[in-house]
Amino acid sequence: MNYVNPSKLQAAILDWAGTVVDFGSFAPTQIFVEAFAEFDVQVSIEEARGPMGMGKWDHIRTLCDQPQVAERYRKVFGRTPTDDDVTAIYKRFMPLQIEKIAEHSALIPGALETIAKLREQGIKIGSCSGYPKQVMDKVVELAASNGYVADHVVATDEVPNGRPWPAQALANVIALGIDDVGACVKIDDTVPGILEGRRAGMWTVALICSGNALGLDYAGFRALGSDELASERKRIHALFESSRPHYMIDTITDLPEVIADINKRLAKGEMPQTS
Repeated sequence: MNYVNPSKLQAAILDWAGTVVDFGSFAPTQIFVEAFAEFDVQVSIEEARGPMGMGKWDHIRTLCDQPQVAERYRKVFGRTPTDDDVTAIYKRFMPLQIEKIAEHSALIPGALETIAKLREQGIKIGSCSGYPKQVMDKVVELAASNGYVADHVVATDEVPNGRPWPAQALANVIALGIDDVGACVKIDDTVPGILEGRRAGMWTVALICSGNALGLDYAGFRALGSDELASERKRIHALFESSRPHYMIDTITDLPEVIADINKRLAKGEMPQTS
């Protein structure tokens, strides 16, 4: 039997914070700052945002490996952080995250309408996150109360390796019954999330303004002047360059035009692995 490339998209794999909920991705970043503070170690919001998109234990490990953070930790405890220390911080992070998640659970403006447009085209909605399942369950519950229910959800601790590994994206492919990874598009606001999609063989869309990279709430984003916004777009484009997203857009509301373009490319025989 001759294999034929897919002619249109079958699934969109959406990130959560900074993509569909929590404009600016504040829920995870603020809690990292608070969790470290409980160990008398100062971490800034900017530092906390650095590894965003990874699983939360890996995120804390990466933060602890930064020389300036490791030195602050050493001054308090007389040693640089071990994996056991990372686990201790992670265990404090988890209840704080669950407690505070509702404060940043609002859907990103236009997300519901955009997702409805995708469903009208027969596109299935998969999802994954750097959150562990214990937190993800709460995020999913809050999103459902606001009208958003994905067709499938994969938390970072439900696979052997989180982002930037492709396991979460591929778990969605299996669960949703997709017959070709080239018929999937991964949408994310972080470099690890884009790498996840790339490594899974999918089309990838980086979100410039709604997530971690810009780090502003919706009102702050809307208040930016045109010159300042252009400057920030240029900075964030450079940030994403190494992960080679196929498309970069401001927010999820710009996604339908991208979907239409991908479908045109698929119809011409193009595939994401070679693009």
